[in-house]
Amino acid sequence: MTVKHFLQLTDLDRDEHQYLFQRTRQLKAMFKDYVIHHPLKDRMLAMVFEKQSTRTRVSFEAGIHQLGGSSINLTRGDTQLGRGEPIEDVARVISRMVDLVMIRTYDQTIIERFAEYSRVPVINGLTNEYHPCQILADVYTYIEHRESIQGRTVAWIGDANNMFYTWLQAARLLDFKLHVSAPEGYGIDPARVSPEDAPYLTSFADPMEAARGAHLVTTDVWTSMGFEAETDERKKDFADFQVDEEMMALADPQALFMHCLPAHRGEEVSEGVLEGPQSVVWDEAENRLHVQKALMEYLLLGRHQD
Repeated sequence: MTVKHFLQLTDLDRDEHQYLFQRTRQLKAMFKDYVIHHPLKDRMLAMVFEKQSTRTRVSFEAGIHQLGGSSINLTRGDTQLGRGEPIEDVARVISRMVDLVMIRTYDQTIIERFAEYSRVPVINGLTNEYHPCQILADVYTYIEHRESIQGRTVAWIGDANNMFYTWLQAARLLDFKLHVSAPEGYGIDPARVSPEDAPYLTSFADPMEAARGAHLVTTDVWTSMGFEAETDERKKDFADFQVDEEMMALADPQALFMHCLPAHRGEEVSEGVLEGPQSVVWDEAENRLHVQKALMEYLLLGRHQD
């Protein structure tokens, strides 16, 4: 039996994503109604963290528990990876002892090498290149509030990071437009964009124009993990790229604001926008829990049969 992994958004097709969104809605409703649902009873999730996280750990740990399973939390110091054991060997050992593996690491090649030798599904909790679980939650949150994202416009304000490239995958998969505006020197890597992206992607030098008419405006911290040495320089370069009330006023009147968190109020987003009526960041954060439950259930058991 072929093992299905979730290393980037395109590992699942459009129909599979639509199923996950539908299943997320069901699982969230069950959670709110205190309905016990343990399809993964006695299943074990190994969580491997080379990058720290609050939301990723809590959402996966709570999620597997709510599905009836258990989890093991591992850092690099807890495994032989820190002592030079090949990733391939670690994958072959860990995957014989657990049912699922979630990895939050640096290079995408690390998780790809692990998955190649894993006997169980591997989930990307974040890499430098992609953040598929976050975008899964973000798209679901938009659908939850506005029914469909197809044909809509998402404005990404900030550098072309792992979030942006995953949003680009989502635009192709789910048929919506993606506007992007980044400071000079922080824009799109041409090597990571294909001709197939052209109908979905438009770049803007002016972030205000990128947000104009958008149905969703989203951003991220100016200094991502691993780039702390550039903090002062980035604050200067990104000074005109704050999502504030003026920018949101140019978006569609029903536009939503999202941020994957943690947020730096007064930098990439104003206090007023983050805490304002268009912000759905707290729903977005909670929905990591529910989409990941749907994902884990699907990777192990396939589509739920009512």
